[in-house]
Amino acid sequence: MSWILKERWYWFIVIGVVLVVVVPLLLVWVILSMDPIIRVIFTVLIILAWGLVSGYKDWLVSKRKEQAKAQG
Repeated sequence: MSWILKERWYWFIVIGVVLVVVVPLLLVWVILSMDPIIRVIFTVLIILAWGLVSGYKDWLVSKRKEQAKAQG
């Protein structure tokens, strides 16, 4: 079982999972430590960015479906 600790992909997965958990917590901590008006601005910017990314993803998915339908 110790061979798995020597595998490179295992450490990529471990580091990725830790980053997925830690980065949002750090982001929330930084935002909460700011002044109230800056906190509101950052919160609104995060919501807007989230909406833009979501809309772009939906646009890409619909574009792929249209291309698949056109090809056959």
